[in-house]
Amino acid sequence: MVATAEGAPAEPPAAEARRARWRSSSGMTVQFWGVRGSLACPGPEVARYGGNTSCVEVRCGDRLLIFDAGTGLRPLGRMLAESGRPTDADLFFSHFHMDHICGLPFFAPIYDPATRLRLWGGNLLPARRVVQAIEQMMSEPLFPIPPDSFKAAIQFHDFYAGDVLKPHPGVMLRTAALNHPGGATGYRLEYTNSAIAYITDTEHRPGVLDKNVLQLARDVDLMIYDSNYTEEEYPSHVGWGHSTWQQAVRLADAAGAKLLALFHHDPDHVDDFLDRIGREAKAQRVQTVVAAEGLRLRF
Repeated sequence: MVATAEGAPAEPPAAEARRARWRSSSGMTVQFWGVRGSLACPGPEVARYGGNTSCVEVRCGDRLLIFDAGTGLRPLGRMLAESGRPTDADLFFSHFHMDHICGLPFFAPIYDPATRLRLWGGNLLPARRVVQAIEQMMSEPLFPIPPDSFKAAIQFHDFYAGDVLKPHPGVMLRTAALNHPGGATGYRLEYTNSAIAYITDTEHRPGVLDKNVLQLARDVDLMIYDSNYTEEEYPSHVGWGHSTWQQAVRLADAAGAKLLALFHHDPDHVDDFLDRIGREAKAQRVQTVVAAEGLRLRF
């Protein structure tokens, strides 16, 4: 399928995001609400690409799927609450480090009894479960209120990376383990004739193309990939669990991905720096975008 893009980092992304309203569609729509890695970083120097941490909304027809619950989940929740319609969503965690879960207590629909949420995680079993990770985050001395404050109907689904998930008829997610401290899960979402891969918080091995990543991204319409570092920065961050935009290009080419979205930007990568990365990446692979808050893609 051919992607059409709406929204760009030419204006403050929050303004674009607030205007986003969704209509029923037979295809797949992707919107980025948080594209930053490790730590939220507000400020004028990141206004065009955004400072919120990982959160991606995907619409499969009328079904709402959310990938990760970073600080970008807050503006997404505000938009959903303002729509006046009950929220019914599946939220898939790549893993449970703080930058990927800290938006959950600030997700407005979670305090609405009409909301239905299913939370999925694939890197905790057998030692722990999703509900335990959420309870730990929202416990003293780290947080003032417990998860019991949530009013939504919430189901918790633990699985093993490698499992195939079928949350709804016609919606299928293939999963695979990623190389990250404590583990992480990558996703390949397939719906109708479209497929996207959400692959973040994974560290490559220099000179090696990760087989799990290649399987998830094979011939997808969109490959979202952890591009936290440049290759010049990576040697001083070995073991931190992140990859480079240059490796993203290599993997996307090898997998035959149609469009590559560079994602999980380092907090120190300001707008001008990301502009330069975008130019260099496009010089190597034309079908590449630097993910920005408010960017929407339709397949």
